[in-house]
Amino acid sequence: MKLSKFKFNLPSELIAMHPTHNRDESRMMVVHRKTGEIEHKIFKEILEYYGEGDVFIFNNTKVFPASLYGNKEKTGARIKVFLLRELNQDLRLWDVLVDPARKIRIGNKLYFGEDDSMVAEVIDNTTSRGRTLRFLYDGNHDEFKEALYKLGETPLPRYIDRPVEPEDEERYQNIFASEEGAVVAPAAGLHFSRELMKRLEIKDCRFSFLTVHSGLGNFREIDVEDLTKHKMDSEQMIVNKEVVNIVNTGKDTGKNICAVGTSVMRAIETAVSTDGHLKEFEGWTNKFIFPPYDFSVANSMVTNFHLPLSTLLMMTAAFGGYDLIMEAYELAIKEKYRFGAYGDAMLIVD
Repeated sequence: MKLSKFKFNLPSELIAMHPTHNRDESRMMVVHRKTGEIEHKIFKEILEYYGEGDVFIFNNTKVFPASLYGNKEKTGARIKVFLLRELNQDLRLWDVLVDPARKIRIGNKLYFGEDDSMVAEVIDNTTSRGRTLRFLYDGNHDEFKEALYKLGETPLPRYIDRPVEPEDEERYQNIFASEEGAVVAPAAGLHFSRELMKRLEIKDCRFSFLTVHSGLGNFREIDVEDLTKHKMDSEQMIVNKEVVNIVNTGKDTGKNICAVGTSVMRAIETAVSTDGHLKEFEGWTNKFIFPPYDFSVANSMVTNFHLPLSTLLMMTAAFGGYDLIMEAYELAIKEKYRFGAYGDAMLIVD
């Protein structure tokens, strides 16, 4: 499978800059894998496709305010710092991206906050853009994290080309997000409102929550035409006993298993045993799924409309079938569906 097969012309006005007014009222395209039928719905109509005992698997990772601005010592140059992950609590070490990278060298100090209340020192160059920062802070770890996060803002994807607004703090986060660690929101879950979750519960659907701390690897450009040569960035994930029991019970009793988002699909395909059952897992995954691929656990999937050449589109095409999904995307553009994290949803069912 070649990279160029996932190229299409996406009009920039179809990339959603803001979420819909209500979470569960975005549009939803329903794609039937077996018949090729395509329906146009509103997201809360997902209720029509699931019933008693059917299982939804959600990613409960929580996005933290990873995007902040500092000033370089002496020159005062404005530097954007993107927090990727904490490397060491005691030493206050963080893996970060800096922009512009060419201005930042080992030994440089960066000052954050109006009163320069937070200081960080560059101690390592990890990649061309990446650095390791050591934050200099006297309080305990909780106080440090609180102070650091006050300086940060919601890390919207780069294609949402506007300043961060107050609504983003709430809307670029799933309502069930509880495990802090992501710099990318699992966008498929953004469509689920409290009311919709309650209505699914009344229908006796089952909810299970695993954790994948989604990173920027989802947005990294692929620079090889042969997809077998692309290496995904690793992401930390946890599949606990409760998820395993709920999913395997649903599977063994012939119920629908719905993966909510590509991060969930990637996790369950990482943590699957040879007999198609889910097993407990705690560690890292760099699994890259693209067509053709045989899926073992879920028989339906909620996802958003993804940008051209993205690994997210590749996984969606692997699950829905390449020809059908590319046809659906052509239709989505014609019907002016909204693309990206704040865009509309696609439900793929059998």
